[in-house]
Formats: sequence, structure tokens, C-alpha cells
Amino acid sequence: MKIATKPTVKTLGEYAYQAIQKYFSKTLKYEKTVKKDEDPEALHQMRVGMRRLRTAVSRFDLVLNLPKPASDKNIGKIARRLGSLRDLDVLKENLENLYQPKLPNKENKSLHKVFNALAEQREAALADVLNTLKDDPYKSFKQTLEEWLEKPSHQSLASLPIQQVLPDLLLPEVSIFFLHPGWLVGTQIVESEVQIRSDWKAEKIEQHLTSKGDTIHDLRKQAKRMRYQMELFADLYPESYATYLAEIKSIQDILGSIQDSVVMGEWLTDIFKSEFNTHLPTLANLLAENRYQLWHQWQPLQEKYLMVENRHNFRLAILQSV
Repeated sequence: MKIATKPTVKTLGEYAYQAIQKYFSKTLKYEKTVKKDEDPEALHQMRVGMRRLRTAVSRFDLVLNLPKPASDKNIGKIARRLGSLRDLDVLKENLENLYQPKLPNKENKSLHKVFNALAEQREAALADVLNTLKDDPYKSFKQTLEEWLEKPSHQSLASLPIQQVLPDLLLPEVSIFFLHPGWLVGTQIVESEVQIRSDWKAEKIEQHLTSKGDTIHDLRKQAKRMRYQMELFADLYPESYATYLAEIKSIQDILGSIQDSVVMGEWLTDIFKSEFNTHLPTLANLLAENRYQLWHQWQPLQEKYLMVENRHNFRLAILQSV
């Protein structure tokens, strides 16, 4: 009779080390290609690697003794430089792929001014990224983290079994996510019950996105943090966990697309001043229509996670690791 072997229980410290090693390697993998400015996808992947590394560093801060140059704050500074360049690439991709093919010839001519402005801003952002990757803070970040990975230093909590502390790591992030005021944008409270405003016309939605855009964008950033942290432990949970993780990603993607559309509108207005709607009326209407459709994609998820039962089931899924 074959006796089943008991699986090795990883400690919190081992799990933290593996996460930091994985995302640090992902970041460095794309550095050379980013420096050569050969492929926008490399920039995207390096930025994602930095963001995920930052999540791992911040969430495992209570477990590890990391060098100061590899702190959450310092990684964030580097990631923001990459992000500024990536945002311009996304703007260009969206203009070229989503909107330019739908514009009449007259408006396509006006886009020449837009692409010229984009090229100038991108050149400056690229120079900023290249300087960042040559500067001492980035070199220090790399060197000290490489040294730490060769000889890691932990705090006492690192010896705890990962399963013992999983809910304690994840549930505080869930609480921050569910208590975010962005969930209440576009709702009304009637007799202590939150109701989704499904009767709004396009103009009302536009007004609300203008006044509450920062709050919605911040909810998107919190969804991203929630997703990245959940993904750190995805292999320790059953299928139901993956379903919730996919919905968090949908929330992040939809709110991110709304933000991209809002930013593009503001950026174009800045270029053309008050004449944006005059020079590019079709594009202005397409952007507004895009936001209207995205808002109606967001509302079912918003309604779902404003319900007590669904929030409770989400928390239960966090408690039920493999």
C-alpha cells in the first residue's frame, strides 16, 4: 500500500521571497528592450513587473527586512516614470486602432496635429525613462535587491505557515476595496438601501464622470491592487477564487477604459483648446458614446458587489484556501 506524502507547507517568508524574485526578474527581463525603445509591449511588461513587485514589497513589508532602495516608495517613483511613457503609447494605440478608422477625411487631417503633439511629448517622456534607468536610485534599487535575494533577511512572522495567515493578508485589502466611495457613484440611497441609477441619459452620465471621475479612477486603482494581491496566492485557492479574481479584473478593465477615454478627451481639449469639438466633432461623439457604453458595462458589476450576500460570499472565498 502506497502511503500518500504530505505536501510541504510553505512559510510566509518563502512565499514572499518567491513573489519578489519572480517580479524582480520580470522587471529586469525587459529593461534592455525598453532602453532601445524597440517594442511598446516591452515597456508595458516592465511597468507591470514593477507594479506587481511594488505590491509584493508593500504587502510583505511586515515579513521581510528589505533594503531602503527597494522600498515601496522608491519602486513607485520608478514605476510612475515608466507609466507616463506607457500612457502616451496607449493614447496613440487607441487613437490609431479604435477611433481613426471611423473618422471622416476632414477630421483625419486634424489628427496630424494630434500625432505631432504626441510624438513631442513621447520624446520627452522617453528621455525621462532613459535617464531614470541610468540614474543612481535605479541602479541602487537593482543592486541592493539582487544582494538581498542572495542573502534574504526576514522578520519573525516569516516562519508562520502560509495557510495560517492567508485571510489576514487578504481581508484588510478586501475591506478597503468594498469601503471605497467609488461604489456609490451613480447611486441613490432610499430608506437605507443603495439603488443604482439606471435611468440616466448620456448627458447626465457625462456630467457625473466629470465631477466624480477622480473617485472612479481611484476605485480602479484599488481594484488593481486587490487583483495583484489576490494573484500572489491564486495557486493556494480553489476554482471559486479564480472566478472572483476574474471579476476584479473586469472591474479594473472597465473602469480603466472609462479613465482612458476621459484622459483622451481632456488631452485633446488641451491641444485644441475650446475648438476640440469644432475640429474633431465625430471623435468627440465617439468618445462620449464609448464612455456611455462602458458605464452600462460597469453598472451590473457595481450592483452585484453592492449586495450584502455577494460581498459575504467573496469574503468566504478568501477564508477557504486549499
